[in-house]
Amino acid sequence: MKALSPADQLFLFLERRQQPMHVAGLQLFSFPEDAGPKYISELAQQMRECCRPVRPFNQRLKYRFGQPFWVEDKHFDIDAHFRHEALPKPGRIRELLALVSAEHSNLLDRERPLWEAHLIEGIRGKRFALYTKVHHSVVDGVSAMRMGMRALSTDPNERNLPPVWAHERKQRTMPSNPVEAMSGLASLTAGLSKQVATVPALMREVYSVMQKAKKDPNYVSIFQAPQSQINERITGSRRFAAQSFSLARIRRIGKAFNCTINDIVLAVCGSALRDYLISQNALPNAPLIAMVPISLRQDDSAEGNQIATILANLGTHIADPANRLRVIKASVEEAKARYQQMSPTEILNFTALMLAPTFINLMTGLAPGMQAFNVVISNVPGPKEPLYWNGAKLEGMYPVSIVLDRIALNITLTSYGDQLEFGLIGCRRTLPSMQRMLDYLENGIRELEVAADIH
Repeated sequence: MKALSPADQLFLFLERRQQPMHVAGLQLFSFPEDAGPKYISELAQQMRECCRPVRPFNQRLKYRFGQPFWVEDKHFDIDAHFRHEALPKPGRIRELLALVSAEHSNLLDRERPLWEAHLIEGIRGKRFALYTKVHHSVVDGVSAMRMGMRALSTDPNERNLPPVWAHERKQRTMPSNPVEAMSGLASLTAGLSKQVATVPALMREVYSVMQKAKKDPNYVSIFQAPQSQINERITGSRRFAAQSFSLARIRRIGKAFNCTINDIVLAVCGSALRDYLISQNALPNAPLIAMVPISLRQDDSAEGNQIATILANLGTHIADPANRLRVIKASVEEAKARYQQMSPTEILNFTALMLAPTFINLMTGLAPGMQAFNVVISNVPGPKEPLYWNGAKLEGMYPVSIVLDRIALNITLTSYGDQLEFGLIGCRRTLPSMQRMLDYLENGIRELEVAADIH
């Protein structure tokens, strides 16, 4: 039995029908060379036979002493978690993204372990896909990426690899009785004095942020995000769009402007958002602000959430791409410099304080004008070399994240080999024709290449 951390509990508390709180990954594979005519049906049967999942895939919620715990599901049913599906013809990527959009709109069953896996066949070009979703209270983006990578192999000849939910990993022992569970509860409160000790430093930093915001119009303070079309009420219906872009192109642009890959990614996203909102006649005069999660995970664990955030000015009010990039770079460097002076505990508490108005509004809807950010943009590092699963080559891996009420768009990307894999998830009603942003991302890369004189 293991108690959920306050951060993990928050993802449970925020869940609504229109606001599912699971993250997912879409993996696209090509058939191995020795695949027979019954390859997919045989693969589905092999996956279904892996019916003894490992932690955290065998854990379900249980409440004791008013506190949620993870406990082992003694009545695990693989058919409630694994699906074998086929795309309608003609089996294009368009049909695949439509299926993922529909599946990502559905809530997970809280009476069972909070995950599902979908094996999807019928994709053009002798390919198949795996769409796997897990509740955000179980994993964050970094730990989900690690679990997915561990289940794959760099050896195309390796066989008999189980699916991710049955992949054995070294685990620490968990409390298994009420006495040990109470010690887990005690551990949640044992750090209170440590938390209180960070208050003076946090107050100084908040004061510093407010003073800098008064002097510099490009500096990001807590309530600077403007109202925009992205920040309207959402429904439970989702649209997912995904695209691979060349990492070498991003690196060349970064070298030309002496910027990091993350700086260039934010600039490309800022350009795409600017173009999209212009197409909707809805571009605010003030710049959009992005919440950019950063990992504080310093171990090799694969459960729970260990994330902080920075707020980045996306410069969407600036037409010139080079000037927009300069504003973004300065905004990110300012946030990084602030965190370098803080301990991990202070960073987490500063993040909580900075985002508190936004999350209070998410829960109550009382103050929609008190907004810290407009959009979430997250970059999760991925594998650098080609990966395989039982001989099937991983061609692409696309993150599928979370949309929040009044934050109707989430852009998450990961690196894989020489590619950057973008996954965009949005509310279908709030953001019509959202898939056009894939073209706008390409335009954002091109305009930076032109500005850097890259041919």
